[in-house]
Amino acid sequence: MTIAPAKLSDPTVRALVTAINANDRDAFLALLTPDATMSDDGSDRDLLPWIDREIFGSHGHMEVQTEADGGRALVANFRNETWGEMRTAWRFTVTSGGRISRFETGQA
Repeated sequence: MTIAPAKLSDPTVRALVTAINANDRDAFLALLTPDATMSDDGSDRDLLPWIDREIFGSHGHMEVQTEADGGRALVANFRNETWGEMRTAWRFTVTSGGRISRFETGQA
């Protein structure tokens, strides 16, 4: 059973998942701090090329299965046109100002 994005606990993470599923790169970037970082499967990546390749250039979509840590840790079925569907884990660091300074993802 999936959790609808509108039901996610953390408002920033909720907005990020909504932006991914709407293929809205501008809304996604507006949720990040200017110096945001990310990692994929434990390796730091260049954020902009990664999101363009893995999310927005390949129509990424998340179906959240579970959330923890106040909604800042997700397990989701993520799919895109490049890799198909995979079970992924996501962890977000959200600042007191409500923006994401780091996210980590990888296969769950």
